Amino acid sequence: MSRISEVSSTAAQQGRKLLIPYLVAGDPDLETTLKLMHQLVDDGADIIELGVPFSDPSSDGPVIQKGVERALSRGTTLVEVLALVADFRTTNKHTAIVLMGYLNPVERMGYAHFVEGASSAGVDGVLIVDLPPSEASAIKPLMDTKGIDTIFLVAPTTTDARAAQIAANCTGYLYYVSLKGVTGAALIDTESVRQSIEKLRRLSDLPIVIGFGIKDAASAKAMGSIADGVIIGSALVEKIAELNGETPHTVERLRAVSEVIRLARGALDER
Repeated sequence: MSRISEVSSTAAQQGRKLLIPYLVAGDPDLETTLKLMHQLVDDGADIIELGVPFSDPSSDGPVIQKGVERALSRGTTLVEVLALVADFRTTNKHTAIVLMGYLNPVERMGYAHFVEGASSAGVDGVLIVDLPPSEASAIKPLMDTKGIDTIFLVAPTTTDARAAQIAANCTGYLYYVSLKGVTGAALIDTESVRQSIEKLRRLSDLPIVIGFGIKDAASAKAMGSIADGVIIGSALVEKIAELNGETPHTVERLRAVSEVIRLARGALDER
């Protein structure tokens, strides 16, 4: 059983919703990212999605794009992101880590090299935004061999046939995009999302988590009532932007940045 499956199974047994923060590796710098990862765990994160910086983040909104720019301005590379995960694993063996990004850096490294490095570092899942299941045959078997989950996005515009293909190839969890557009958009049609989640449950037994547009405790609670978990990205990255240029980053400042996650955890756990 993968670490993602273990975390998800434990949460389900406890009646808890999965809380998955997203942050860009290297924003504002790698040392701070590592400290933030540990802070996010302290504040209730079950899984961390770690963004791999890429120069053309086409699926991301302006907040995350700026986070990517800050990371790239520091020269953050995929090799350094893998080393960051390895550093995190020296003291944390239980929190699942998912790398989220685009295909180009992975192709440049080489599929076999990337999968070996990800496995050695302690990566549990990979979500390549611009890699559809129909084109994943060259890398997915390599990740399967290493026990790394391959996660795919399902959007409101996804056809039934494509959703079935995604469900058949996805492992770890299904990531449902709550709205049309890029990350950071604000309006969620709750009833439409509910209907889509119900359809996905007929296709897969995997946990279904919702991302895009979840920005605070209220939206986390609303979406958590529909799905098995929520992903918070832009709202967190926007707070991380406040650290840019600051040094040192005190525990109090890191806790302030992570407050959106702490409040979301509290809202999700309300009975």
